[in-house]
Amino acid sequence: MQVVRTMGIIKISMEPPVIDVKNLVKRYGDKTVVAGITFSVAEGEIFGLLGPNGAGKSTTISILSTLLGFDEGEAKVGGLNLKREKTGIKKIIGFVPQDLAIYPALSARDNLSFIGRIYGLSGAVLAGRVNEVLELTELTDRADEPAGNFSGGMKRRLNIGAGLIHKPRILFLDEPTVGVDPQSRNFIFEHIERLNEEGMAIVYTTHYMEEAERLCGRVAIMDGGRILAIDTVQGLIGLAKDGIIFLGIPSESTETAVKPFQPMDVRSTMAPDGRLKLETHRVDESLLKVIAVCKEQNIAILSLELLKPNLETVFLHLTGRRLRD
Repeated sequence: MQVVRTMGIIKISMEPPVIDVKNLVKRYGDKTVVAGITFSVAEGEIFGLLGPNGAGKSTTISILSTLLGFDEGEAKVGGLNLKREKTGIKKIIGFVPQDLAIYPALSARDNLSFIGRIYGLSGAVLAGRVNEVLELTELTDRADEPAGNFSGGMKRRLNIGAGLIHKPRILFLDEPTVGVDPQSRNFIFEHIERLNEEGMAIVYTTHYMEEAERLCGRVAIMDGGRILAIDTVQGLIGLAKDGIIFLGIPSESTETAVKPFQPMDVRSTMAPDGRLKLETHRVDESLLKVIAVCKEQNIAILSLELLKPNLETVFLHLTGRRLRD
C-alpha cells in the first residue's frame, strides 16, 4: 500500500509501484554519482527529484530510462527488471531530456514521424498520432517549418511531444522548462497536469522550488548522489520548523525591546536594517504574543513581516548555501 498525493488529492494505492528503486549505485571511476538511493513511484503519481546542479538527478532518470547502466542495487520500471528487460521498458516509457533531442533541419512533423517510427509506429496510425501530438503541443500551424526556426518555448514543446508520440505509461522529464518564456512554462505545467489527470506516472527533475510545489505529490531532495529527504511537499516543509517575524519599531525602543520577548519561545536579535528579528518554531502563535507584548509595553509597531517555512527553506537547510558548478 502506498499513500500518494496527486493533484492535491490524497490517494491510497494498492497497486505495486510503477517504479521501484532499491540501493541504486552509479560510479564513474572513483567518483560515485548515485550513492545507494531507494525510492518508489506509484501509478498516476507526479514524483519530483529536486536538487542542485550535480546532485545526481539526471543520472538517476537516465538510468531508469535505460540510457545508462548502473553498478549496484536493483530497480523495476513498470514491473520489468531494469537489468534484464530493457527492451520491454523502452516501449512503455517516454524520456524528455534537458538537452533538446530534436533535429533542427527537420520540420516538427518530420521530427515526430521519425521518432514514432523508432517506436514501431507506421502508416495511418503514425500519421494520426503525429497530428494528435502537434495539436497537443499547439504546433499544428507550424508543423511543416524547420524546427531550427522555432522559439525556445516551441522547441521545448516539440521536445515533450517527441517523448509522448508512442503514448507512454511512464514519462521522465529532465528540467523541461530550462530557458523558456513564462507563457511556454505555464503551458508545460498545464500539459503535465493534464497528462497526470489521465493517469500517467511522471518523474520530474528540477531545481526550481515553485515547480516542485505546484506539480509534485511527493518530492525527494537529492544532493551528492544521495536522497536527503523524501515526503510530500507539506511534509518536507514540516522539517523546517523555524519561521521569522520581522518587527519594525521606533529606534528609541530598540535597546529595550528585546527583553520583553525573551520569556517567549523565540530567539530575538536585531536585523541589519534595524528591525527586530524574532525566530520561532510556532510562527502564527508567536505573532499573536508579539502583538500582545507590544501593546502591554506600549511599543509602536511600524512594520510587520512574517516569513513562514517553505520548500526553499528546507532545500537550503538540507543542501546548504554553497554555490554549485
